Amino acid sequence: MILSVSRRTDIPNYYSEWFYNRIKEGYLYVRNPMNAHQISKIILSPEVVDCIVFWTKNPEPMFSRLDELDAYKYYFQFTLTGFGNDIECNVPHKKEHMIPVFQKLAGKIGKEKVIWRYDPIIFTDKYTPEYHLRAFQQIAGELKGFTSKCVISFVDIYTKNKKNMNAMNSYSLPEEELAVFAAQIASMAKDNDIRVASCAEAIDLSACGIEHNCCIDRELIEQIIGYKIRADKDKNQRKECGCVESVEIGTYNTCKNGCAYCYANYSRESVLQNSRLYDVNSPLLCGNISEDDKITERAVKVLKESQLSLWDK
Repeated sequence: MILSVSRRTDIPNYYSEWFYNRIKEGYLYVRNPMNAHQISKIILSPEVVDCIVFWTKNPEPMFSRLDELDAYKYYFQFTLTGFGNDIECNVPHKKEHMIPVFQKLAGKIGKEKVIWRYDPIIFTDKYTPEYHLRAFQQIAGELKGFTSKCVISFVDIYTKNKKNMNAMNSYSLPEEELAVFAAQIASMAKDNDIRVASCAEAIDLSACGIEHNCCIDRELIEQIIGYKIRADKDKNQRKECGCVESVEIGTYNTCKNGCAYCYANYSRESVLQNSRLYDVNSPLLCGNISEDDKITERAVKVLKESQLSLWDK
């Protein structure tokens, strides 16, 4: 089983104590977002968890207890963009705080296990292509030697973020201009020994030096765990997404980063309401169990197949 922690909320930043407690207890509960009274019990034994994929804008709260994950294999998707607090309102200052945090994490666990995400890319009157190129170049220079890969994507419009996107007058580049922009990104990254890949993009940017990416990445996971895995494409993601199947443990409407482009929160009020229910000792993240809830242990499987040989590396 591959554990996704989490596409729905920033667990490393805001709920790391809960997660460590669940690791210690050996299980957690996840409420089905499509069926409010259906709860899955997920076993967290190292024997069944092949790899953990963390998604975060700030993993610093996890640092003091990373040794509690020694029995597990894992890597981080670390989002670090050029946006200010007008778009990522609760993310600490990038140059003064977040870049050093990124460097520290890479120093602790290795640069191959820290994937830099410069996404989503949003074009506005303020955040122009030229702005993004300057920001990307500055960040890439600071991260040279601290990561091997950068993932980019261009903002997708959902019902939950459409109002915010309209308010900032976001716009898309024509495909020809987008290709020029992408090629410049790839060139800057290459100058800093970083390769660039795209996330769930229909457009083919391979001619620009940008490969299609899988965030829950079979190849990377196999390298980290030292085994081949048997895993299908995640059917719950968009068709452009190449991620393999994983078990998502997050809860919508609980992320306190406050990003204007977020698709996982309905509103600031819903986040505040749900976060008040946070209990570090509860098996359920930001919620209570009622008499009408049905708890079922989810059947999970080990994905390891055969140990990698020298020829596989």
